[in-house]
Amino acid sequence: MFLTLLCVALLKQLVIYQVGLIPSQYYGVLGNKDLDGFKTLTFLAVVLIVLNSMLKSFDQFTCNLLYVSWRKDLTEHLHRFYFQGRVYYTLNVLRDDVDNPDQRISQDVERFCRQLSSMASKLIISPFTLIYYTYQCFQSTGWLGPVSIFGYFILGTLVNKMLMGPIVAKLVQQEKLEGDFRFKHMQIRVNAEPAAFFRAGHVEHMRTDRRLQRLLQTQRELISKELWLYIGVNTFDYLGSILSYVVMAIPIFRGVYGDLSPTELSTLVSKNAFVCIYLISCFTGLIDLSSTFSDVAGYTHRIGELQETLLDMSLKSQGGEVPDESEWDMDRAPKRPVTEPTDTAFLLERVSICAPSSNKPLIRDLSLKISEGQSLLITGNTGTGKTSLLRVLGGLWASTRGSVQMLTDFGPHGVLFLPQKPFFTDGTLREQVIYPLKEIYPDSGSTDDERIMRFLELAGLSSLVTRTEGLDQQVDWNWYDVLSPGEMQRLSFARLFYLQPKYAASAVNKWATPPAVPGGGMAAGGFHPAAGRRLPRWSLALCFFGPRSSCGRAPVSQSSFQPALPWAPGRVLDEATSALTEEVESELYRIGQQLGMTFISVGHRRSLERFHSLVLKLCGEGRWELIRIKVE
Repeated sequence: MFLTLLCVALLKQLVIYQVGLIPSQYYGVLGNKDLDGFKTLTFLAVVLIVLNSMLKSFDQFTCNLLYVSWRKDLTEHLHRFYFQGRVYYTLNVLRDDVDNPDQRISQDVERFCRQLSSMASKLIISPFTLIYYTYQCFQSTGWLGPVSIFGYFILGTLVNKMLMGPIVAKLVQQEKLEGDFRFKHMQIRVNAEPAAFFRAGHVEHMRTDRRLQRLLQTQRELISKELWLYIGVNTFDYLGSILSYVVMAIPIFRGVYGDLSPTELSTLVSKNAFVCIYLISCFTGLIDLSSTFSDVAGYTHRIGELQETLLDMSLKSQGGEVPDESEWDMDRAPKRPVTEPTDTAFLLERVSICAPSSNKPLIRDLSLKISEGQSLLITGNTGTGKTSLLRVLGGLWASTRGSVQMLTDFGPHGVLFLPQKPFFTDGTLREQVIYPLKEIYPDSGSTDDERIMRFLELAGLSSLVTRTEGLDQQVDWNWYDVLSPGEMQRLSFARLFYLQPKYAASAVNKWATPPAVPGGGMAAGGFHPAAGRRLPRWSLALCFFGPRSSCGRAPVSQSSFQPALPWAPGRVLDEATSALTEEVESELYRIGQQLGMTFISVGHRRSLERFHSLVLKLCGEGRWELIRIKVE
C-alpha cells in the first residue's frame, strides 16, 4: 500500500507539472493568435485537470486506507502487551505514572494515525519534487534561485522550531486533562443511580465544571502559543510567493533575456515563475505541516510513554507472571516442591501483606498450605486485609515478605475467583454464563442449552431468558444498567455452576450427574470437547503450620483434617453474596455443595459458617487466627 501511494503521488506530480506549464503555453498561442493551437491546448488542459482530480482523490483514498491499517497495527500491538497477564490491572489500579491508558490506546492512537496519514503523501513525495524542481530552477535562474529558496526555507524552519517547542508540552498536558474530563463523565454514567440517591447533581456539576475549567484554561494557553506559530507559517507562505518573482526579476533586469520578444518573454516568465513558485510551495508545504507535526509529537510522546511502560512491565512479568486464559495449558502439570503432595494448590510461608501504596501491615507471618479438603471462610473488620489476601493468592498483588507459591493452574485446572462486584462483558446471555470460556462451539446444541437453562433456573434467573429473548440474542443494553445487584450476583453464581466439571467423584446427586456431550458420551477427566477446554476440578483444604496464632487462640493442627471428596471444583468468593438475602445465599451455597464445590469465602454473615469448616479471622494490624467450626 505504501508503494501504491508513492506511485500515485509521483503520477500526480507529473500531471501537476504539465498543468503548471499550460499558462505559459496559453501566452504563446494567444500572442501568436493560433486558433488551432488554442483548441488543442484547451482540450489537453481539460484532460490533465480531470486526470489530476482523479489522482488527487485516489491519493486521499490511499492515505485513508493507510490510516486504518496503521491504527489496526498500532492498537493491536498495544493490546498485545496491555492484556498480557495482569498488566491492565497493574497499570489502572497499582500505578499512577501513566495517566488514562484507555485514552492513549483508543483516542491518542486514532488521532496520531489520522494526522500521520494526512502527511504521508507529502512526506514521501517531497524528496523527489525537491530534487526535480531544484534542477529545473537551476536551469531557469542559475545558482541564485535554488540558493535563495533553500536559505529561505532554512530560516523558516529554525523560526518554526523555536515556536513549536512550547506547544508539544502544552499539548501533552491538554490530552491528560481531556482524559480526566472524560473519565469524570464516565464516572457519573456508571454511578448515576447512587449519585441520584445522594441528590448529588449540584455537587457533581461543580466538580465536573472544575475539571472543564482546567481543561479550557490549558486550551487557551495552547491557542495563545499556537498563534505565533500560525503567524510564522502564514508569513512564510506569502513571502515565498514574492520571493519567486524577485528571483525571476534579477536576470531580466540584468538583460539576460533582452533579445526576446514580449510574447516570448511572457511565456518564459510564466514557465520559470511556475518552477520557482512550485519549489517554494514544496518548502512552504513542509512548513505548513508544523502545526500537524506538533500534534503528532504530542501524541507520539504519550503513546511512546505507554509503550515503554508496557514493554518494561512485560519484561518484568516474564519471570513468574501467572498465565492468562490464552496461556492455559490443559495438559500441563504445574511445578511443585519435591516434598509437597500432588493435591497441594498454594503454599504460603511466613507471608506478610501490605497495601501497595502503604507500609501498614494487613497480615503478618501467615503460613498456610492450601490443598484438597474443606471450605474456608475469611472474616474480619473492614480494612483488615480479607480481599488483599485473595489478591495475593490470585497473583494481583505481591507479598511484602515471605513466599507465596501457586502450585496449581489458575483457571480450568484450578481456582475460579468470584469477586464482590460481578463482571459482565458485552455480548449475549450465553456469553455471560460461559465467561471466561471463549470460542464456545458456534453451533451450540440442545445439550449445552439445557445445562445453561438449568443453572439459570437454579440461580433463580429463569425470567432473564425471556427478557433477553433467548440465549443468543444480541442485546444493546449495559448489563450493569438492567440488572439489580442481586440479579448480577445470581448471574455470577449461574456462571459458577456452569463452569463445574462434567462429573465429580463425590456423592452423586441430580445436579452432579453430567449430561451427554455433543458427539456421544461424557467427557472424561472433566474435559469439555465442544469448548475445547478442561473445566475446573479441584477442592481446597486449609492446613496451618507455624507459630501460635497472633489473636490468642491455639492453631489448628494439620492432623485434624479429614480428606474431602477428590477433585471437586474449587471456588474463591469475595463477598459474592453481599447483595442477596440470607435465604437466597444459603440456597446458592447448598447447590454449590451438591455440585461438589469447595468454597473459600470472604464474608461477614454468620450464616455462612455452616457451609465452611474453617474460619480465618483477620484481627487487624497484621494479627490473625484460625478457627475450626464445630459441626452441629
